[in-house]
Amino acid sequence: MELEELRKRITRLEDIEAIKRLKARYCEICDHEDYDPDAMASLFTEDGTWSGEGVGNAEGREAIRVLFAGFPKVIAGAQHIVSNPLIEVDGDRAHGVWYLIAAVTQSDGTTQSNWPGTAARYHEDYVKQNGEWKFRRVRVK
Repeated sequence: MELEELRKRITRLEDIEAIKRLKARYCEICDHEDYDPDAMASLFTEDGTWSGEGVGNAEGREAIRVLFAGFPKVIAGAQHIVSNPLIEVDGDRAHGVWYLIAAVTQSDGTTQSNWPGTAARYHEDYVKQNGEWKFRRVRVK
């Protein structure tokens, strides 16, 4: 195997691992009681988007921050479990699909832990900016 080919393969694996860490950080923020909207917004590009069926839509980092700042009014707590990542890297861009199962407690005290209410898929686009992967688009459906 040529040295250049080996370098490309290692870079691809490192990029996939960095995207997995980005997703883990996203889930950690979602599962914190205040959703830390500033930390969440920092995971997105300036023109990033987030959309969730029946939850809301946000275009731009500031709109994402505002959306997540409002989540504690509706969701008292959650535990995200994401799995089966399919991540395709193409240079400084990537696409991923993740399965989601989440136990959710609404602010009114009711819970959602049964199918299909908290089972979904994340469809995500990522961009590598200044050596760091960010979300460009997150769709939950």
